[in-house]
Amino acid sequence: MTTTMTMTAATPAVATATVSVSVSGALVHYDRLGPSGSTRTPLVLVHGTGSAGAALTWGQIAPRFAEDRTVITPDLSGTDRTTDDGAPLTVEGLAAQVVAVIEDAGTGPVDLLGFSMGSPVAAAVAALRPDLVRRLILVAGWAHTEGDEFLRNTFALWNRLGTTDPEAFGRFVMMTGFSRGFLNAIGREQVDAMSANMPPTPGTLRHADLDARVDIRGLLPRVQAETLVIGCLQDATVPVEQSRALHAAIPGSTYAELDTGHVAFFERPEEFRKLVDEFTAGA
Repeated sequence: MTTTMTMTAATPAVATATVSVSVSGALVHYDRLGPSGSTRTPLVLVHGTGSAGAALTWGQIAPRFAEDRTVITPDLSGTDRTTDDGAPLTVEGLAAQVVAVIEDAGTGPVDLLGFSMGSPVAAAVAALRPDLVRRLILVAGWAHTEGDEFLRNTFALWNRLGTTDPEAFGRFVMMTGFSRGFLNAIGREQVDAMSANMPPTPGTLRHADLDARVDIRGLLPRVQAETLVIGCLQDATVPVEQSRALHAAIPGSTYAELDTGHVAFFERPEEFRKLVDEFTAGA
């Protein structure tokens, strides 16, 4: 495993480092930001589907978390910044990349938050390496794709549109990613612009292929970390019932719901941040 690092400017209170770590033939990049000398447990954010990776998923919310703690945002295989052999992705393979990032960062046990596709990946990390995860937060996630016809067909349509109609793919992802009220509130110009945020690149379609095959049911009973599952009431990508099922399958977990679409931290960033901060309060 090898590591390289470059420094970039950020706000006066927040230093940002871009680091790369080699693991199982992939060169995985991650960013590390936050104030120097923070005593809070670091927070690792695992992105959802999309080749833009952490920048698209966490670009707005990560700096808010980093005001008083170290925040680490990996870009996993399938993203533009991370290179690998192009083979089909697995939850366990992506979990191994997150493990490598945590170990490379050298911060000790972390608070681990996964969103959408990142939720089963984060849960797998907690199950397979309980020594690395203090607290676990799973947002708009799911444990098993087969058996939920809505979810299975959503990902099937992603894959179909991604290879036949990129413009329709972007609009469908945008429409199911946000609540109707949020889209109406931001207006046509922003909605049209947002539809281009997640183009169906080969990396994005590798993620979508994995989404269609997720099954972590056997791992969930092994999760030992104190866990918060967050469901999104108006989620038209991953139905909120999937988050409720995750909560039921993880021993001792707690559960909260936000009245948002799939991308809760875009629609209600301060409410989302407060929920996560309160759950991860303490050393």
